[in-house]
Amino acid sequence: MPDPIPSPALNLLVALGCGLLIGIEREQHKAESATRTVAGVRTLTLAALAGALGSMLGPIPLAIAGGTLGALLVAGYWRVEAADHPGLTSEVAALLAFLLGVLAMTEPLIAAALAVVVTAVLQYKTRLHEFARRVLTERELNDALVLLASALIVLPVLPDTPLIAGIDVDLKRLWLLVVMVMAIGAAGYVAIRALGPRLGLLLTGLAGGLVSSAAVIAGMGQRARSEPALLAPCVAAAMASNLASTALFLVVAWTAAPALGRGLAAPIAAALAVALGFTLAFGRDAWATGDGGAAATPGRPFHFGKALEFAAIIGAALVAASLLGRWLGEAGVLVAGALAGLADSHAAAASLGALHRTGRLPESQAVPALLLAFGANGLTRCVLAIRSGGRAYALRIVPAVVAMQAAAWLAWLATRG
Repeated sequence: MPDPIPSPALNLLVALGCGLLIGIEREQHKAESATRTVAGVRTLTLAALAGALGSMLGPIPLAIAGGTLGALLVAGYWRVEAADHPGLTSEVAALLAFLLGVLAMTEPLIAAALAVVVTAVLQYKTRLHEFARRVLTERELNDALVLLASALIVLPVLPDTPLIAGIDVDLKRLWLLVVMVMAIGAAGYVAIRALGPRLGLLLTGLAGGLVSSAAVIAGMGQRARSEPALLAPCVAAAMASNLASTALFLVVAWTAAPALGRGLAAPIAAALAVALGFTLAFGRDAWATGDGGAAATPGRPFHFGKALEFAAIIGAALVAASLLGRWLGEAGVLVAGALAGLADSHAAAASLGALHRTGRLPESQAVPALLLAFGANGLTRCVLAIRSGGRAYALRIVPAVVAMQAAAWLAWLATRG
């Protein structure tokens, strides 16, 4: 069945829509402002259509159209008194409308999405100015640049080859851990400012636990140490991450090998019950103490040195697991899979499930191996709680994690026969 609207006509309609959307916002701005601007709804709509038609006619007409539009915008800018001119926003918006018209002829969906983004940036001028000038501090901007540079510049160029032959540890993987800790810290920081310490940190812990509960515990420990008034909500968030991570551990194991998931159901359910109890208890304490006198603006998003320390601890755990696996021969496959939980319990669940599916690991060995991986990750969480959050933080997190492990093993022993 042929399309009801030919493709070129549809692309022209998208270009028209882009120009209209941006132009309507600029027209409203003209009506609300006492200053004059050179571009309104008609100018921007025509600019978008000029870009679309120029693109259809070829590179030379497109260049002529673009050059003419640029000259007209320059002439219009100089006609306005310097004291009355609000800036170059409308002129730049006209150029963007022209370029979006060109883009609409080949990538209409991208052009439409960008038109929405451009209009939103123009519409929320006051809020953006307020955020940049009064809300965002220089230190926050510096930390944001460190995080973005680490994730977008450093991480992509690092090699993913093992640092040591036969040891599954590479710089890219370790640096990704650093980025994760910084990102979780930054998410918690934003959540505090948006929702307050109690709810903001709790939601950050739940979401972060689906990525790495160890990273959440390290990040919350850093915040609890630097801002003691936030100890209660940080502890609640750390336990919430344990709750989410443990539930995901069971899901991963069940997906990798349903038989193992059924064998783990009772032990992990017991661990989840304990984790939920501690999360509710710590959450109640956090709510009862309020914000603990915490300032509206938390200290800082993250501490780079502590993020590096977290990666070093996980890297050491990975090296230890690989070495033990090599030294123990055939039994090393089982041991290495279990000890992989030192770094990532979800990855350990997936790898042990794969071994069971291929027949290399019977269920009688696989379920306790999964519990060992779960316990190894619990050990890592305890070490990180002690190292990152100090005594008060560790005295709350470590007993809760130990209780989760004990409940899991007791449930396994009770259902073994």
